[in-house]
Amino acid sequence: MLAQCGQLESHQVGETYVLVHGLFHGGWCWAKVARYLQNLGHQVFTPTQTGLGERRHLLSPDIGLSTFIQDLINVIVYRELQQVVLVGHSFGGMAAAGAADALPGRIRRLVYLDGAIPEPDQPFSIQLPEGTLQERLKQARKIDGTICMMPPEPGLLGVTEPEDIQWLKRRMTPHPMKTLLDPIHLRRKPEDGPPCTFIHCTQPQYPPAVYSSRKARQFRGWRYREVKMNHDCIINRPQLVAKLLAESL
Repeated sequence: MLAQCGQLESHQVGETYVLVHGLFHGGWCWAKVARYLQNLGHQVFTPTQTGLGERRHLLSPDIGLSTFIQDLINVIVYRELQQVVLVGHSFGGMAAAGAADALPGRIRRLVYLDGAIPEPDQPFSIQLPEGTLQERLKQARKIDGTICMMPPEPGLLGVTEPEDIQWLKRRMTPHPMKTLLDPIHLRRKPEDGPPCTFIHCTQPQYPPAVYSSRKARQFRGWRYREVKMNHDCIINRPQLVAKLLAESL
């Protein structure tokens, strides 16, 4: 258990991080975390998934989970990245796992930051607490012909500072529902893939992340740790997140 964040240490340098955002977010959400990691000498990539953030103009009914996975594969392949520390935050764990499964020789470690661990051949939606999917479908809206979930109040993600709340409200975008309903097809089970670390945020716990945290504790050889921070800690605890990622290896 990590109670508090001390000074970042620089004994591990030169790693390559690809940081994957979750629902409603974009690569922008990693800005502060990336800065801390870069100051330690690491190379950091923060791609935005198709249809979100600054790529919202690409929103389309065709965007599914396979689109998000291919987004990441393309970043790793076309940037010619090797020995990648691939980090999936929240729903981003699904696409990160899919990319790691497709490119096993390029992934040094897969880190789930309160992230979704896939169930092979199943959609992410099965991991949601009872009634959550039905509620999200009820509240969904059609935008540019695409059925989307609308961004929640930041407080539901554990964010409480007024400045952070406003920052999130300005940037979060509608999320294509199809990505939650598409099953993921993997060559191997997540526990049989690359070395993994699971970081579970406990103050407060984010209900959808509890499902994966329980799974992670059961996998032999996985690193598991709990930290007293909120689910959207990349927004208000970036230095601690950077420290955790640097220690995840």
